[in-house]
Amino acid sequence: MARGDFRLVHPLRVRWAEVDRQGIVFNGNYLLYFDIAITEYWRAIGCPYPEGLAEHGSDLFVRKATVEYHAPAHYDELLDLCVRVEAIGRSSIRFALEVFRGETLVVSGELVYVNADPVARVSAPVPAFLRQAVVAFEGRDFET
Repeated sequence: MARGDFRLVHPLRVRWAEVDRQGIVFNGNYLLYFDIAITEYWRAIGCPYPEGLAEHGSDLFVRKATVEYHAPAHYDELLDLCVRVEAIGRSSIRFALEVFRGETLVVSGELVYVNADPVARVSAPVPAFLRQAVVAFEGRDFET
């Protein structure tokens, strides 16, 4: 995916605690970076997590997470966390994520969230307000 295809880009500097013995970002930390990107996405669309969903009786649960490694990142490098919504289903939202160091693609991945009733923990339709906020931010519609 082209870097310009992402509506949200969030800078992050690699911290010492995030690198492993090899001097590169430990692989599991990229899921943490994805989580940071998603948190910033919710903030950008005006629905900060978790209160933005909780006040409407909803919550999101991760259903699927994939990470593909392309190049290493090192301590103190500045990375760009890029995120966009790829699809919105009846009860799910699929995000595409990429992490860049300059123009170099470091990691790509996908997160799929399922909207659910936070008490019963059963899937529920993506709330209309959330769907509308994503459509407005992304500047495109999503077929269900």
